[in-house]
Amino acid sequence: MSNKQLTVIQVLPALNGGGVEKGTLEIGRFLAQQGHRSIVVSAGGRMVQQLIDEGSDHIQADIGAKKLSTLRYISWFRRMMLDIRPDIVHLRSRLPAWICYLAWKSLPKKDRPHLVSTFHSHHSVNRYSEIMACGERVIAVSNMMKNYIINAYPNVDPNKIRVIHRGVDTQKFTPEYRPSKEWLQAWYAEFPETAGKALITIPGRLTRKKGHEDFIKIMVRLIDLALPVHGLIVGDTDPKKNYYRDELEKSIAGAGLSKNITFTGHRNDLENIMSISSIVLTIKTEPEAFGRTTAEALSLGIPVIGYAIGGVQEQMAELFQDGLVEVGDIETATGKIQDFLSNRPVIKSNSLFTLDNMCKDTYSVYEELINPSESQKI
Repeated sequence: MSNKQLTVIQVLPALNGGGVEKGTLEIGRFLAQQGHRSIVVSAGGRMVQQLIDEGSDHIQADIGAKKLSTLRYISWFRRMMLDIRPDIVHLRSRLPAWICYLAWKSLPKKDRPHLVSTFHSHHSVNRYSEIMACGERVIAVSNMMKNYIINAYPNVDPNKIRVIHRGVDTQKFTPEYRPSKEWLQAWYAEFPETAGKALITIPGRLTRKKGHEDFIKIMVRLIDLALPVHGLIVGDTDPKKNYYRDELEKSIAGAGLSKNITFTGHRNDLENIMSISSIVLTIKTEPEAFGRTTAEALSLGIPVIGYAIGGVQEQMAELFQDGLVEVGDIETATGKIQDFLSNRPVIKSNSLFTLDNMCKDTYSVYEELINPSESQKI
């Protein structure tokens, strides 16, 4: 690694939770630990204090708000770049990317920092989304995402795309990991209905594409088989989409499963919940760019049932092929769960999708831009 201290600004809408936000914090922590200056620009949120505690600076700006007044941040960000003189600006979301790109483009070339963007998901294909390929280097979070970028945006130079899979902290997420006795006591006090049951867990925000409807169908079959299971829906609901949780609750009640499925809401202890689960489901019905909870659960040694599409398929093909099922194949998914509950399967150790790899590879992209001659020697 270069001895030069870098200043890196990462930009995203907010820091309330989710894969993009988690990755931003992880890169910020890595930079701070290596003696670099890490700055994050966002509207704030529940993860800001952790970001600061881990050594990054936070600059609050509602740069992802979808309203006309957000355009004022173009001149604001331009002034900030001239003031801070960052080495790298790393863009992680579409609207902030437009604001920052326009500010960056307005600077004289000699004053421009290097620009990196990460394509975290495949949005609708249009000029607005194409901004995520504006970086001098474009990070794709899976091979699927690289192929998507090349196919959807033929004007983008494939040579500037770098595949860097999202990473799991394999020092923490290990098959030996166990929650504390205190945590377990608190958990069973809050959710006594889960005691003595094989927990079938579906993590992720409550959105229509995450597969919750299929989860309910699977739970119906498992209960019909008289298996001692309990379902967990772990994740928060967008305040604007409370109607979707209401829909799910009605579907669960209609299926007679109100006592068999628990909503936990947002949790900061997902690793504990997954570690006490018997099966984790990643059954998003549309391809996910990566799907970090898949790698997290598998790193904990917990079997995953995953739909064979997108980044989930990519991970499971490497670590746990047996857990893959075709999208919407409820019967096969149910049969595999039944099998895994009877005979615990062997899961490969995760040495590919690691936090260490992700951070070092991201830093290498920064260094490739800062010291192009040095990176060519590597």
